[in-house]
Amino acid sequence: MLFKNVLGLEHLKNHLVTTADSGRVAHAQLFVGPEGSGVLPMALAYAQYLLCKNTGGENEGGDAVCNTKCASLSHPDLHFAFPVASSDKVKSHAVSDHYLQEWRQFVKEQPYGNLFDWYRHIGIEKKQGQIGVDEAQDMVKKLSLKSYEGGYKVLMVWMAEKMNISAANKLLKLIEEPPEKTVLLLLAEEEEQIINTIRSRCQILHFPPLAEQNILDELTNRGVSQTEAHAIAQEAHGNFNKALDLLNKDSEDLVFERWFVQWVRSAFKARGNKAAIQELILWSDEVAKTGREVQKQFLNYCLSLMRQALLLNYNAHELVYTKIHMEDFDLKRFAPFVHENNILDIVEELEKAIFHVERNGNSKLIFTDLSIKLTRLLHTKAA
Repeated sequence: MLFKNVLGLEHLKNHLVTTADSGRVAHAQLFVGPEGSGVLPMALAYAQYLLCKNTGGENEGGDAVCNTKCASLSHPDLHFAFPVASSDKVKSHAVSDHYLQEWRQFVKEQPYGNLFDWYRHIGIEKKQGQIGVDEAQDMVKKLSLKSYEGGYKVLMVWMAEKMNISAANKLLKLIEEPPEKTVLLLLAEEEEQIINTIRSRCQILHFPPLAEQNILDELTNRGVSQTEAHAIAQEAHGNFNKALDLLNKDSEDLVFERWFVQWVRSAFKARGNKAAIQELILWSDEVAKTGREVQKQFLNYCLSLMRQALLLNYNAHELVYTKIHMEDFDLKRFAPFVHENNILDIVEELEKAIFHVERNGNSKLIFTDLSIKLTRLLHTKAA
């Protein structure tokens, strides 16, 4: 990966290059950024810069063979760990090495892809992947060996917040007593889900959402018209992965949008209407049939949409970026039903539902209960 192929984030590129050139490379670094901000592409470019002893701020003109190995993610001193689960290919004790071929293809095709894109790529979208203790043991083995080419060894842990406690504790020992010339790069979207003992020992680098102009420029470079690129860049809200999904009409948000509209319409009709209650139960059954990762994504989409509706209700139009694509649903007409008297309760119920889905609760019960509560909350009067 070349630094010039990473969108925006010039200040972070300069920081990483400067520390590498001056030899001040922290052995444990935590890169934190929202989905689609470029955490993985930046980490790949940085790892290549370290491994190939590149200079001048770019991964060109140095060791050509080394750069070629890194570009294909086949460098012997570059190791990866990422969330996995058992599948048709791997029946039990799944670890990242079982999916290396798929990982290389995924990074090549979707370097800005999210966790669900990865699960879908390896066919485990109905499961909850994790970085488990088997993975942690593999990490320890890999890093206990000497560097194959005599320089740095780099271990990149993508979606590090998906480590379970056992894996996190094993990784902590590596961070506290790192082998010589070893660099651990932890990549995460939700910093607070990583245990404090690891976070406190890492040098943390925060990635902001991408600037709208960066996304706009990249889309126009790909041949998208200025008008369409501007609309997509605005709706993507700093998430280049979402921008590509919108461009390809492949965004999960389009499905979630249909579910959400069906849900709130049934909720509005359900007060004192037995037939509409049955609609809510049928809706809950439909959502419950999907995988838990899809359910969590949908609930997070609902959280975001409720917040956008609140901003719209209080005339903060410049902060509203969400666009509803269904022609017969207007967010402006829905916005007055989300106000100071119910927003906190709505958010609390959605977050509770996410909590229970993550812990393998009965999805039909979770969504039916949430639907009935939403019905009551949307009928709450504003002050």
